[in-house]
Amino acid sequence: MSNAQMARSLFRLLKGCKNLASTPSEYPQPSACLPFTSSIVRTMVGLPFSFSFKPRDFSLPNSSWSAEMMRLYDYYNSLCEVETETGEKQRGPWRRLPSYNRTLKYATGGAYLSKLIQSKNRLFTRSIKTTGAAFEYVVFLNKEEQRTVCIFQAGYLLEGPPGHVHGGAIATMIDAVTGTHAAYDSGPLMTANLNIDYRSPITLGSTVLIESSLDKREGRKTFISCKVTSPDGSKLHTEAKVLFLSINVSHLLGM
Repeated sequence: MSNAQMARSLFRLLKGCKNLASTPSEYPQPSACLPFTSSIVRTMVGLPFSFSFKPRDFSLPNSSWSAEMMRLYDYYNSLCEVETETGEKQRGPWRRLPSYNRTLKYATGGAYLSKLIQSKNRLFTRSIKTTGAAFEYVVFLNKEEQRTVCIFQAGYLLEGPPGHVHGGAIATMIDAVTGTHAAYDSGPLMTANLNIDYRSPITLGSTVLIESSLDKREGRKTFISCKVTSPDGSKLHTEAKVLFLSINVSHLLGM
């Protein structure tokens, strides 16, 4: 089926579902749209991720990950599940955090289906189509110790100084990692202040660790410290202090 045919089929599906509802609150059940869906469902199986109903977890390994990144991933992943003296497996102190490139909204009815189909990739660090070209990373959280560790590999699209990572890309990752940490600790929030000291450049394609730790909370304020180092910790690339403010999520939704 061509793109034009697929678009017409989707239009007929949405139009059919819409006509079946007499008021905005009476959206039909999926079964009411079956006459329109048989060919579309078969087509959507081969659609790219932007149209997929099952989100991809970008924190899982892929073919672009270096041997060093895989080694670190395996190490921290092993800390997510530990073996007791009796040989039983139980949850360890660390947790691998999944990472998606958009937030999916699930709703019943044709009026909402169009929004789902037309939705775009929103998180830009996870929206580069070429594997390994930009931000490759995975974050592990230790709630007991109030810290996170991110394994980060920078692709060629993040170049600043020749052969090295752009400072803005480093700042983006620091904001992403500390923001994730603060959100798991304090709920919905936004970055209020980000202070960065760049110590030494990061080579493109290399793997570094981005570690964050909770400093303190004061009312709506959450203070996080962060450092970017070589995997063995011998070289300090960047240090940062970040302030987050808790917010009412309704402000983001325009409510």
